[in-house]
Parts: sequence; structure tokens; C-alpha cells
Amino acid sequence: MHFEVQHELSGSPTAVAAILCDPAFHEGLELPDVSAPEVIEHSTNGDSCVCKLRYEFTGHLDPIAQKVVAGKKLEWNQDLTLDCERGSGTLEFSASVDPKRLNGQATIALDPLDGTRTRLTIAGDLHVRIPLLGGRAEKAIVPGIVRRLEVEADGIEAALERS
Repeated sequence: MHFEVQHELSGSPTAVAAILCDPAFHEGLELPDVSAPEVIEHSTNGDSCVCKLRYEFTGHLDPIAQKVVAGKKLEWNQDLTLDCERGSGTLEFSASVDPKRLNGQATIALDPLDGTRTRLTIAGDLHVRIPLLGGRAEKAIVPGIVRRLEVEADGIEAALERS
């Protein structure tokens, strides 16, 4: 199922990229229904950064989602790869257990607006590959993903204002 969010932020693409690539930002961000992330990997190579995180879902699972996870903890890995110079990258995520059944990917674009503002666009798709339940599960999960991206954008804006 496709999702897309767009936010106008009060910093340059470089400043927004620096926050997105900062594992401390993610560790300090309180997202709804998930634990603080475990940082799996953080590296930079020139203008590129990689930030790999693992989250655990802590909220209430509806019956469809409970069938998807089959009584196991719902944990997922999130891999952000960002070219800070170009302002583009990818966000990939997958369930820690059986990632082929629950995964997704998105593109990230940091577009300058007027020299001091940035349009952050994250657009992608979530896939739940379970016969008969996949489509309903995607419809139940995507609103939570969008809500967490909204909270993340608010956190980025707050970090920009502090700097």
C-alpha cells in the first residue's frame, strides 16, 4: 500500500539531513506505539550516511495485525541511506522475523525551497505478503507509519529551532 508525506521545514536540506542521520535524534524522539530504537549501525562516507535502527512495536495490535505477527514480538529494522549533498535517499524497513512477509521501502527527497526552508518528502510502499489478510493488514498498518512520520517531522522542526 502506498503512502506519502510532505513537510516544509525551517532549515536547509543539509541541516535536515544532518538531523535525519543523527542516531541520537532518533534515540531521543518519542514516537507513538514504538520503543526507543536500538542503533544497529551508523556510518558516514563522504556525503553519504547510513543509519540502521531496530524498533519494537509497543502499542495495541488489532486482530488482523495479531494474525500477521502470530503472537511474536513485532520488531522491525529500519535502514536509512542518505546522500546529504544531493538531498536524496532511501528508507527500507522490514520485520525482524520473516522480513519477506512484512516490508517496505520509500524514497526521501530534501528539496530546497528558498535557501532557508526545505520540503521533506517521503514516499513509499508497505507490503504485507499474507494470503487473504495482506491488503487489510496494510490498511491497518499504514496510518501508524504516517503518524510516526508526522511526529518525526515535528521532532526535526524542533531540533532545527534549537540549533
